[in-house]
Amino acid sequence: MPIEAIAALICGVLILIQPRLLNYVVAIYLIVIGVFGIAPYFMSGLR
Repeated sequence: MPIEAIAALICGVLILIQPRLLNYVVAIYLIVIGVFGIAPYFMSGLR
C-alpha cells in the first residue's frame, strides 16, 4: 500500500483547505512517514 502517496494527498488537501495548518500537517506527515519507515526494523527484531 503506498502509504506515502496517501499521506501526501491528505496533507495537500488539508493545506489547501486551511493554510494555517501547514506546520501541523508537515509535522504529522513527517512523523507518520518516519514511523512507517522504521517500523520494519523493529518488527523484524520481534521474530
